[in-house]
Amino acid sequence: MAGLRVFVSSTCYDLSVIRSQLRIFIQNLGHEPLMSDYGDLLYDPRIHTHTSCVDEVASADVVVLIVGSRFGGKNVPEALAKVDFELLKKESKSTEFFKKQENLSVTQLEILKAVESGIPVFTFIDFSVWHDHALYEKNKEKPIINDISFPSIEKPETASFIFEFINFLRHRTRGNSVFQFTKLQDIEDTLRKQWSQLFQKLIQEQRNRSIEAKRLDNLTEQFEDLKTAILTSIGTANERDVARGVVRFRRLIDFVRSLGLKDLKFLIQGHHTWDELLAFAEIDKVIDPAELSEEFLLNSRNFGPRARLFLVKNDGTFFELRTPIEFFNSLSLEWIAFMELSEDTRAIIVDALSDMRPSMGPLRYVRETFDHYIEKCMHQKLIKDLEYLSGDDEQA
Repeated sequence: MAGLRVFVSSTCYDLSVIRSQLRIFIQNLGHEPLMSDYGDLLYDPRIHTHTSCVDEVASADVVVLIVGSRFGGKNVPEALAKVDFELLKKESKSTEFFKKQENLSVTQLEILKAVESGIPVFTFIDFSVWHDHALYEKNKEKPIINDISFPSIEKPETASFIFEFINFLRHRTRGNSVFQFTKLQDIEDTLRKQWSQLFQKLIQEQRNRSIEAKRLDNLTEQFEDLKTAILTSIGTANERDVARGVVRFRRLIDFVRSLGLKDLKFLIQGHHTWDELLAFAEIDKVIDPAELSEEFLLNSRNFGPRARLFLVKNDGTFFELRTPIEFFNSLSLEWIAFMELSEDTRAIIVDALSDMRPSMGPLRYVRETFDHYIEKCMHQKLIKDLEYLSGDDEQA
């Protein structure tokens, strides 16, 4: 079987040495590098070379992006037409950089096409560029931003396009990890670890899939038999509503009980909104990690499993919810449906489910304050940066 087709996307002139060495690294792993400066791409004589580059990305298995000091050549309209920008607006919370599409570089179009096609992108940003990006983020709303000369950027007029491109990548809804590098070894070490771990994960998933499929088939069959037996034995409509409610609202009641509510009358008496429930549980605010500072986001992988949502209480302590935000939103919709039931029906459902232990594994209560938690993470990040700069840390 042929190896992975690895598309290497970057500007060529300033990164030619890294590109040539990275090519050898990819080949030594048994994979096939796709690099424009080595004739690996098909340049269709009927179209522009930029268009050919964008077309060839879609044939790759993996894309390695290297962001350095140069912006790269501006696109041609023919290549620009190959990218679905409406679809890409859903892929990231930061799309500022492609509002002026005529200013996009061919390298940026290659990555946008990869994202549109669902191809994994492994992003490496020169450490000095990342450092200047942090400065840009803190000052970009100020009038002085256009007067700042960023040492890492070759042409000052391209700085904002490069930095906003980085924002698009790190604010993606998935696949938003970025890595810093100061030398080729950083890139090689990271790719070797990432690809090895991904391969290991795929093997484990394949191993477990057949076992889980059989188990799920058995459970589904047993559940359907049990549901049929229960519903056929129930006489009144109210009793059927209760039976269905126990099945439907188990996750919701489980979540509410995991918030530590001692008085469950709030679930039964009256009609309350989702926001009122959160207030009753002393949840002061809900924080999406994507709204946190860039320093925290970049190195959050160093601080353990990343929370998808933080539920901060009035006293400053908080819950970590490690499920997609869609799960949290679906619970709010289930709450509306639950409130539409009669109080008697709700009471029976809650009573039936109260004998079960809460099993909201992804919901973890943290007794320290959220502010202290963030400060601790930032402190760890600072230490790691200092180690990196001193040469003690070999891994970007």
